[in-house]
Amino acid sequence: MGVGLNCAGTLAQEAVQEPAKTQAKPQEAKPAEVKTQNEKQRAKGEEKAGLPFQITLLETRVRFEANGDSRKEVHTVVKINDGIGARQFARLGFDYDRAFQGVEIPLVKITHANGGTSEILPSAIADVPNPAVEKYPAYQDVRLKTVRILGLQGGDTLEYRVITTTTKPPLAPDFWLEHTFERSGQVLEEHYELDLPAAVTLDLRINEATPASKKTWSVGEESRVVYRWSSQFAAHSNDSGEVDGSANPKPGADISLSTVKWPLLSARLEEALLLGSQSWPAKGTLQPENSAEINEKAISLTKTPGTDLDRLRAIYKFVSSEIRTVDLPLGATGFAGRPPQEVLKTGYATAEDKYVLFAALARALKLPSRAVLTGYCDRQGVAIPTNFRHIVIFSLLGDTEYFLDPSLEVAPFGLIATVPEGCGFQLDRSNFAVSSRGHEWTQIPQTLPFAAFQKVNVEASINPAGTLIAKIKYVTRGENELVLREAFHQASKERWNEVAGLLALSDGFRGHIESVKASDAMETEKPFEVEYEIAQSKFVDWAKKPVRIPALLPLITLPDAPGKAGEKIDLGTPLDVETQMTLRLPEGAQVQTPPGTSVSRDYATYDSKYEGHLNTVTATRKIHFVLRVIPGERAADYNAFTRAVKNDEGQAILLFPAEKPEKK
Repeated sequence: MGVGLNCAGTLAQEAVQEPAKTQAKPQEAKPAEVKTQNEKQRAKGEEKAGLPFQITLLETRVRFEANGDSRKEVHTVVKINDGIGARQFARLGFDYDRAFQGVEIPLVKITHANGGTSEILPSAIADVPNPAVEKYPAYQDVRLKTVRILGLQGGDTLEYRVITTTTKPPLAPDFWLEHTFERSGQVLEEHYELDLPAAVTLDLRINEATPASKKTWSVGEESRVVYRWSSQFAAHSNDSGEVDGSANPKPGADISLSTVKWPLLSARLEEALLLGSQSWPAKGTLQPENSAEINEKAISLTKTPGTDLDRLRAIYKFVSSEIRTVDLPLGATGFAGRPPQEVLKTGYATAEDKYVLFAALARALKLPSRAVLTGYCDRQGVAIPTNFRHIVIFSLLGDTEYFLDPSLEVAPFGLIATVPEGCGFQLDRSNFAVSSRGHEWTQIPQTLPFAAFQKVNVEASINPAGTLIAKIKYVTRGENELVLREAFHQASKERWNEVAGLLALSDGFRGHIESVKASDAMETEKPFEVEYEIAQSKFVDWAKKPVRIPALLPLITLPDAPGKAGEKIDLGTPLDVETQMTLRLPEGAQVQTPPGTSVSRDYATYDSKYEGHLNTVTATRKIHFVLRVIPGERAADYNAFTRAVKNDEGQAILLFPAEKPEKK
């Protein structure tokens, strides 16, 4: 059962996707064929229909200095094909952090289809706070530089140049970069140059399908290395550094580099977050000192006697619900944390700074806490912090692990969003050692702190005109509960009908949402409840005899068995699902119900029951997932189980309208 952007409409466990498999390397063209094929494919790209715009030239030059400073220059030429493309480029936007970055736009020029040209005036360029931080002064350095482009039409060509300079970033002198070449045909020609100081030790990896030309030279006492790539749409690789635009390279970026390894990155990120604007209180100290305000707040939150778990819950509830989350991407501020007393005073924070405050409050009570980054899980990959997507908090009390996410504001204690890869990157300065063997990576348990369940109750009626009116109530605990809480928490009450409409569509209900009720998303100690009423005219045509309808219950979606023999079948978090329906028909109507189904396995059980009495129909379906994973060798048995469930859901209920009395 899902809602919002992930409107799954399922009452099932969430399966974990397997990583993509490496694709075979294509055959390379012979050198004599390269130019001819380039020309043919380029012409094909230019004629590619349906694209509102195409980038005919994309040039990028990146230069890093040994101290971590950098300069990136991007030159872009865009052919606008139609009005949609013109609207898409009517405003350009470039994100940056003013605390250590600057953005210049020295060129914006339009070459019109009629042959004339025009340049954008300086007044068309605006520098404003990122929309996500407009109401939060502490984050006003997170900026958006925009260019308003008027008069752009189909057939015009837009050319612009953007220069981004970075000076003394929070993690200097370390730096990193990742780039993937465009292969879809949206970019017809791309040139990329990477200029690096030769004296800096790098973990540099280049996709074998995208080799580069390399040149080393010296300027005074400084020795530098330059890598260059050139690509054309659907071109074939050759030794001169041309990128294979039609190739299927290995998964991942074409260029990845970093000056830091995973163990050191773990330590450096913790330092940046906890001491972003402070200094260590004493040489060799592993934790910063708390301010008086922080210590006093921690004590006030835990005045009631209790266990360490009670105190941890109290801190979590405060940071989660009382400190407003500023929705910025992870790393938008360079991983530089604000002082916890400042976060406490302002009452708002990014996900990173919520951890900073939580860690300080926990430290005041001698409770353990660590930051864990999620969204990336390749321990053998290049250590690039911006590959991670989210931050959660880890705390170990006795032998029990707790993973917490106060940035969601409405996540129950111990419940975090699903981490498909099942691992996280722990930030820990105290354990850093050059010879580390991976202490920074931690496994995130795929269990919940409470039993997961979903209950759906449908009270419906069909009137003599064939109109369906139904009240659907959801009571849920677990992963899907979090999805629903977030959806209703983020939407204003005026938009709840839209959210309920998405939920209804995902569960197979059509019609107009008449009303919506939801429990307080902030009351996370209780299951979340949603109830809405929906009306659908002409749901049935009583002139047809009999009328066939499905049971008015959400369908249960089960993960497909893997296509490859032997692969495990991941059923997701163990879950109890119960759905029931009561349908009332016009007086005198009769009903014929299908037989129920019962299927039992050691990994899941399914039961259904259908009954009709007079003008009332009842239906129940229950499924109980017991195991999370079953061996791939049992795929045939699992497929039989899923077929039984789907066959049962496909059964129809037959309705017979009341017989009209014959006229005398």
